[in-house]
Amino acid sequence: MKILVTGGAGFIGSNLCESLLKTGENVTCLDNFETGHIENILPLLRDYPNRFRLIVGDIRKADDCRKAVDGIEYVFHEAALGSVPRSIKDPVTTNATNIDGFLNMLVASRDAGVRRFIYAASSSTYGDSQSLPKVEDVIGRPLSPYAITKYVNELYADVFSRTYGVETIGLRYFNVFGRRQDPNGAYAAVIPLFVKQLMRHESPVINGDGEYSRDFTYIDNVIQMNRLALTTKNPEAVNQVYNTAFGERTTLNQLVGYLKEYLSQYDADIQPVEVKHGPNRKGDIPHSLADITKARTLLGYDPKYSMKEGLKEAVKWYWENL
Repeated sequence: MKILVTGGAGFIGSNLCESLLKTGENVTCLDNFETGHIENILPLLRDYPNRFRLIVGDIRKADDCRKAVDGIEYVFHEAALGSVPRSIKDPVTTNATNIDGFLNMLVASRDAGVRRFIYAASSSTYGDSQSLPKVEDVIGRPLSPYAITKYVNELYADVFSRTYGVETIGLRYFNVFGRRQDPNGAYAAVIPLFVKQLMRHESPVINGDGEYSRDFTYIDNVIQMNRLALTTKNPEAVNQVYNTAFGERTTLNQLVGYLKEYLSQYDADIQPVEVKHGPNRKGDIPHSLADITKARTLLGYDPKYSMKEGLKEAVKWYWENL
């Protein structure tokens, strides 16, 4: 298959590119390196010179999108500006990337005759909905500009499916973590950030009392979902949105406890590092837990890694690579 991965040099995108290349697909990566890193894909460029190509381009530019989809059969749209705090600080850039860029990719894919458009949606779409676990058809009002953009993505995908016949599948990611997730920068995700701080014997800062909870989802479960979305022949499975998670809730206090436990196997001095607490962040959802019944039923999703199993793998990777 001829596949395009936008944001292919990023955390999720590079893992997806690697997985597809290992099973013999031809993969094109489109990235502008605003949040992705060339180091994530250099081994792929080296090991798969005939089946992996890089296009340096920006999804906000329609010409770059058209160039990227030329000859492509399937698109994985992972490119986006993540982070709720980033979107609150700069909603205009988040909107330009996540909505204008998304629409550019949809139009280019439609015009190029792409067979299926699989895109990264977000659990942030659930907004202020109080219900747990989160079921795909029950959402609330968005709590951040980022959440708005990801909900608009779903609306556009649905319209393009019904109006133009483009097959789309949206995957609502729940706090994905694992190898290659960047621990640096102002908007680093909580797990790599805490790992880096603990490895340096620095106190991680938990926003709030630490009892907010998340359905932390290991990268290999996410790759499995993407591959199922790519290969499904079930007509009922396309033009849908799915929770992409493990279906297990962990508080931030529990998370730090697990990180200390696993990192202490490499450095016993990490265990006594103190934890600090700060104010709650604007736009944060208090609790997140996915119902994955729909993905199990229509796609055959069967996640292999619990949060704790995935965390052990992630900690090992960071210890060896940071």
